[in-house]
Amino acid sequence: MLLILLAILLFAVAGYMVAEVVTAPGRERETLVKRAGQYGRLRLSPTHRKLSFHERVTAPAGERLARIVLRTNPKTTLETVNAKLLSAGLGRTISPTGFLASKAVLAFGGLVGGAIFGGAAAGPAGFFLFGFCGLASGFIAPDFLVGMKARRRRERIRGELPDALDLLAVSVEAGLGFDGAISRLTDHMEGPLAEEFALSLSEMRIGEARQEALKKMSERCDAPEVSTFVRAIVQADQLGISLSRILRVQAADTRLRRQAAAEEKAMKAPIKMLFPTVLFIFPAMFLVILGPAFLNLSKIF
Repeated sequence: MLLILLAILLFAVAGYMVAEVVTAPGRERETLVKRAGQYGRLRLSPTHRKLSFHERVTAPAGERLARIVLRTNPKTTLETVNAKLLSAGLGRTISPTGFLASKAVLAFGGLVGGAIFGGAAAGPAGFFLFGFCGLASGFIAPDFLVGMKARRRRERIRGELPDALDLLAVSVEAGLGFDGAISRLTDHMEGPLAEEFALSLSEMRIGEARQEALKKMSERCDAPEVSTFVRAIVQADQLGISLSRILRVQAADTRLRRQAAAEEKAMKAPIKMLFPTVLFIFPAMFLVILGPAFLNLSKIF
């Protein structure tokens, strides 16, 4: 049964490739006939070109797969997927449609691979069990990886924020405007926070209001410290408060929050270390301490 399924899959792929090669001249002739029939009525632009394989096949297939994934989970939308990718720093490299299509492809690959492995290892029961596990793993893995990357990026942003606010405060006190201070920050810092500030600065330079650009940055970062900073800057703009004082206060506050978070992690460390200690260290220690005693008792009895 496994060999039949694999043979059908390979036969379908081979048939598709053969059909593409065989029908290529016919599609070209059809295009030429349509162009000749529209001659004199349609003026082709100099940039007219033949669509690539990606535009003809890959992109439409990705859109269809994305729609299938959206139907399986109605709560998921392209907006929420885009927000997740932006929070992970992948919004400019991976489109929501491509992400959803990758979930479908990985789920199908996990289904086929798990079914083949399970069928070969455990028979019909393993065929269905491993196939279902592979399907679920392939469908969930992209979300897990994006979420993990988003958490790591959020932690880096929270760690870089106090130094960034200090640099902004010094630049504003030196006489620069807020936009100029952000430009100086992007020139002297690297990392996800500097990338977010650079993106907000670009949005402000093309006409976006400062408040809207900062609010979008807060939504992308999804960190409480960044949200507090953005609210303080927006209120300072509305009420006419000195930006340098606000930035100093925010830098001190975020530094205290970072210290409190570090102390909290340090207090949680002994509890987290208890489990590997009980599982791996205590058994070996008991074996070394009590092993000779048990050997002696076995000799006596």
